[in-house]
Amino acid sequence: MTAQRNGIVGESKITNHIIDCLSFIPLFDGLSPADLRIVAKHMHFIEVDEGELVFEEGEPGDYVCFVASGSLEVIKESSKGERAALATLSRGRSIGEMALIDEFPRSATVIAKTRATLITLSRSNFNLILANHPQAGVPVLKGLSRLLSMNLRKTSGQLANLMLSYE
Repeated sequence: MTAQRNGIVGESKITNHIIDCLSFIPLFDGLSPADLRIVAKHMHFIEVDEGELVFEEGEPGDYVCFVASGSLEVIKESSKGERAALATLSRGRSIGEMALIDEFPRSATVIAKTRATLITLSRSNFNLILANHPQAGVPVLKGLSRLLSMNLRKTSGQLANLMLSYE
């Protein structure tokens, strides 16, 4: 019985730590404390060292990462095989959101720029949240949609600027 209690206490501490970290991520702002706890119970921590590959462009993806500490570099390969650093992500930012929505390969490579702690949410766990706790999952889905929409608008603006610079 003691081992079970320690496991529950340990799980509760991890869940509370995840909740603390999620408080820095705007995507979760609209969730009630109870719904935030539901989502947090479906998430996991991973630690990555400086220079460590988080995921690579073209590989299958089935989870999103939220940066709890440290920083990540997002790299995209051009059609000529050249690599360009697109962004540096720090605490509160996310990467891999599309993996929760679709089953296409990763669209970029992500490498830890510094030692980092990431919180992950897998597609299967996200689907469980949506099915079993829609009051928690739907606001997260809407937040993901807004985030992806903002990213698309930003990218469209950058493309337009680039195209105009070649005229």
